[in-house]
Amino acid sequence: MLIPFEEMPDNARLWIYQAERKLAPTEVKLVDENANAFLNQWQAHGQDLKASYRVEYDQFLIISVDESFSQASGCSIDASVHLIKGLESALGVSFMTTSQVAFMQEDEINLYPFNQLKVQAKESVISPETLVFDNTVQNVAEFKSRWLKESKHTWVNRYFQ
Repeated sequence: MLIPFEEMPDNARLWIYQAERKLAPTEVKLVDENANAFLNQWQAHGQDLKASYRVEYDQFLIISVDESFSQASGCSIDASVHLIKGLESALGVSFMTTSQVAFMQEDEINLYPFNQLKVQAKESVISPETLVFDNTVQNVAEFKSRWLKESKHTWVNRYFQ
């Protein structure tokens, strides 16, 4: 059962899928169509899941489920991964790459390999004030409060020491 993202409770479970590039408007439309269709029928053990999604910055697909309504099961989570894999195939883009960290710089999203962050910090490509996307947030409350923060307030701060 698809509901508006704004109606998800703060404790709703959340997954963030980061595309390796910005999606074109036609690609965002395809993501919308597929996410809508999937989430409207998403179930766990025959029970509807109260779920939502949003596409942020044309590069992140955020999926959330209210587990106070029905718990997501391993099979239902696998089904959501199947949705992502289908989108990857249709769009020719990876949503599952975790080796790149996304930063907001001058209203643009830049991805840097995780293993190059120390170099990026040393060369002042990123600074303690550079905004970083923390895709490890687990629920809607964390998403609202700490998904996009200055690097100095995140795990990235260790590269500026």
